[in-house]
Amino acid sequence: MADASFAQLPAPPYYAVIFSSRRTTGDGGYNAMGERMIALALEQPGFLGMESTRDTDGFGITVSYWKDETSIRAWKNHAEHRIAQETGQERWYEHYETRVAKVERAYSLK
Repeated sequence: MADASFAQLPAPPYYAVIFSSRRTTGDGGYNAMGERMIALALEQPGFLGMESTRDTDGFGITVSYWKDETSIRAWKNHAEHRIAQETGQERWYEHYETRVAKVERAYSLK
């Protein structure tokens, strides 16, 4: 889906939505929908970036970064994103967890 690069983020505070999942087998339109969701997220007010990875056993973590909780709620309720969520529950994920956290500090090795 997305490459393994680091998101370029502003200084905190901001919010992180952490989506951990285990995929079902087969694609079933998953990759195409994933690419569409990335493109759509980039257009959303308050979206700051994302980081995503998945191992060969199907376990993955995607962290999307947002300016505020209002932006996160708007994204969660976006009509096209809702379709992706529903399809994921029905077809693409064996299990998932979503966590929302406020980032107050951030450090890096550059």
